[in-house]
Amino acid sequence: MRVAKEFHWEMGHRLPFHTGGCQNIHGHSYRLWVEVEGTTDQNGMVMDYFDLKQMIEPIIARIDHSFLCDERDDLMRGFLGQTALKHTVVPFNTTAENLAAWLLDLIAEQLHPLANITGVTVRLHETERTYAERRRQIQPVNQ
Repeated sequence: MRVAKEFHWEMGHRLPFHTGGCQNIHGHSYRLWVEVEGTTDQNGMVMDYFDLKQMIEPIIARIDHSFLCDERDDLMRGFLGQTALKHTVVPFNTTAENLAAWLLDLIAEQLHPLANITGVTVRLHETERTYAERRRQIQPVNQ
């Protein structure tokens, strides 16, 4: 059985290696679809939507209305270091693919202790018509 919830946030980034325009500072209205797979509990639920929201929203709050910056982007790190602008430094190019993988890692870590959860999928929409998707099987701690 699978249940899913969608989350939204605004975030800026740039891709220093890009030559088609994305090397410039720009932003997106991101949409994240989180799908959790597992067996239903005694109440007939895989996971309460409220609990899923409580798990994901702190992750989103960290990056909402911020600038996501690759730790190797010296130009942006230098600029952001001189300001009080909200930003998050990460150890990867800020592509949709890498961002989806990073978010999946953070989410899977929190789902891992739940005995009935067997998998999680994230689909990250960078635009209305583009997305990156990643899936992971989860082995609960108590197995």
